[in-house]
Parts: sequence; C-alpha cells; structure tokens
Amino acid sequence: MGLVAATALVMGNMIGSGVFLLPASLAPFGWNGVIGWVVTISGALILAYVLSRLTKACPQAGGPAGFVTDAFGHTAGFFISWIYLVSIWTSVVAIAVAAVSYLSDIFPVLGVGEHIPALAAMALLWLMALINLRGTRAAGGFQVVTLGLKVIPLIVVVVIAVIVLNEGRAQIAPPAPGSVSFGAVNGAASLTLWALLGFESASVAAARVRNPEVNIARATLWGTGLTGILYLMVCSAIALLLPVTLASHSAAPFATFVSYFWRSDAATLIAIFAVISCVGALNGWTLLEAEMVRDMAHRRLLPAWFAETDARGVARRALLISTVIASLFAAMNASRSMQSLFEYLLLLSTSATLWLYLACALSALKLGIGRPAAVLGAAYALWTLWGAGIGASGLSFVLMALGLPIWLLVRRKAAEQRV
Repeated sequence: MGLVAATALVMGNMIGSGVFLLPASLAPFGWNGVIGWVVTISGALILAYVLSRLTKACPQAGGPAGFVTDAFGHTAGFFISWIYLVSIWTSVVAIAVAAVSYLSDIFPVLGVGEHIPALAAMALLWLMALINLRGTRAAGGFQVVTLGLKVIPLIVVVVIAVIVLNEGRAQIAPPAPGSVSFGAVNGAASLTLWALLGFESASVAAARVRNPEVNIARATLWGTGLTGILYLMVCSAIALLLPVTLASHSAAPFATFVSYFWRSDAATLIAIFAVISCVGALNGWTLLEAEMVRDMAHRRLLPAWFAETDARGVARRALLISTVIASLFAAMNASRSMQSLFEYLLLLSTSATLWLYLACALSALKLGIGRPAAVLGAAYALWTLWGAGIGASGLSFVLMALGLPIWLLVRRKAAEQRV
C-alpha cells in the first residue's frame, strides 16, 4: 500500500460504526460529550505522534507490538500483542453489529428477535473475510472506495446543521450552570475513544506499506487529525441539535437527524451510506486481524503455522481462525439488544486497545523517544482506562491473562526446538 491507501486504512478503520451510533449514546451527556471529544482527539493525536516517532526510530520493529518487544522483551510483547488481537476480534463484532443496526432501519426483519442480529453480523464477518482472501491489494482498493463513500453522510450532516442554525430552526443551548462535570466528561471520553480507535492501523500493517518510515507517520497523523475534526463537528451537531429524548433512543441517529431537519425519504439513503461506512471499517479491521496474527507468528509469539501465506500474500489460516473467533464472540452475546451489545463491545474493545497505547507510550519512554509526548500519552491512556470502568478494564486485563497458556506453549516448543 502507498500513502493514499495507508491513509485510507487509518481513516477507514476509524470512520466506521462509532460515528454513526455514538450520537445516541452521547446525547444524554450534552456539552460533556463535546468536551469529551476535544479531550479524546487531543489524546489520540498525542498517541499518534508517539507511534510516528517510534516508527521512524525503530523501523525494524514492524509495528506497535514490536516496539513493546524492543523495549521490554518478548514476554511483554506477547501479552500486549495478545490483548490487542482480542480487541480487534471484539471490534469487528461491534462494527458488524452497528452495520446490522442500520440495515434493520431498511430491513426491519434483521432487528427482530434475539438471534437474528447476531446471525446477520456473523454473515458480514465472513463476507469481509472472503474479500480479504483475494489479497491486500484488493482489500486496500475496497478501503479507498468505501472511504470516499462514507464521508458523504458526514458532509451532509454538517451542511444541514449549518443551514438549520443559519435559518434559526434550532439553537445550540449553552451548558447550564453545574451541568459540566469531570465524571461526565470522563464517561463521555471513554465512549468517544472507540470512534478514534484505529489510528495505529498503518503501523500494525507496516509490512504491507511502501516506504514505511515516511508513509506510516504521515498516514497516522493526517488520518487522525482529519477524522477527529469531522467527528467533532458531526457528532456534536447531532447530539446538541436533536431533542435529547429523540437522539438517545434512536437506533440510527444519523438517519433520525436527516429526517427530522430535512426529508424523511432521505433518511434511508443516509442509512445505506452508514452501512457502507461500517462495511468499509469492517474490511480494514479484518485485514488487521489477519495481519496481527501473522506478525505474531513471524515474531515467534504464536505457532509458526499461522505465519504461512498463500500465493497472494494472504495469511489464510490466520484470517480464517480470526473470523471463527470473532463469530464466537457474536454468538456468545446474541441475547443482548443491538444497542446494549454495541456499547458493551465498545467499552471492552476500547479498554483492551488502551493496553497497547499505554505500552507504546511506556516503550517510547524506555527507549528515549519523544519523551514529553510519551508522558502525556501514558497519562491519557491510564485516565481513559479508569474512565472505561472497572468492569470493562478489569475484563480486558483478565482476557490478557488468558493468553498465558498460549505463551507457555510457545515457549515450550521454542525450547524443544533449541534442544
């Protein structure tokens, strides 16, 4: 992948389900949500800068998990790689659920019952796996096309918001005295970080990027900055202009916003674009889950069996096993409603990914790379882990510890080979 495809991978993985479903979750927070966005975007840019500095200084590391291995050894590298891999598995399920949520606005049968949404989500997981089986070039091209399509509804919402405010049809009320609090901002920031997960995508796929020392840093910083600005404008407009009760109970807040302020028949078109956005993000994360397993196997953190690639350069075994595991995640949580399943997976995936961000910031400190930014990045990651709550953060730590038997097995096989 070149710079354009790498930037599309970053933005495409970030612009997915989060921006299209989060306005409903953030509406009750009011201005706390807006402040949460500012904090989250600032933190993501700091961490993106740390990753870009690490990529330039340690190009041989091969990605974020490699930085951790260089700084703290193979054991730390395995557990951080493992929990990040778990976060990707939960992410693809959450994105698939979001896609089904918007599809149910067009085809209501998909939202009926306990198991149909989960089955539909699993069908999407396997569809993306089939696309990725065609090779990195095909997946990258698909990512560029879907990114061009998915920004259309974001621009539409911004234009409608400007027109509505200019015509005086709605107003953004200033925050009421005492309505903004540290706890509420913290809770909102934990939710908004989900929408910015993925800025590390180009670093994770370093082996598939041309001229990685230059293109990865540019793709990471440009992609994060542009996506953050779009998110701040769009999500704030929906959360602050729509009535709180309407926004918070909407299964498709983008479609609700358009139908409320413009035309009801345009809402279906917005829902279609939202599905395209989710599918594009799902494609990018599917690429990353296979690449992450392949990279771990290449670095001898997983059995070498997973590192083998076919004639197209696809880690077929890694891709298929990852899709099976993601499908199991969807099946195990089939009894939850789409909104509650999305929010549950959102917090779990966010807290799991934060361990990687924290470890990368600490690695930069250990290696003496961008230390001022690394200190801020580590503090931000710790703060957001706390904000995600003891349930999600504690479960993500337990999932990290569950990788211990795999690590012991890998170590034993490595010792046997040396003998």
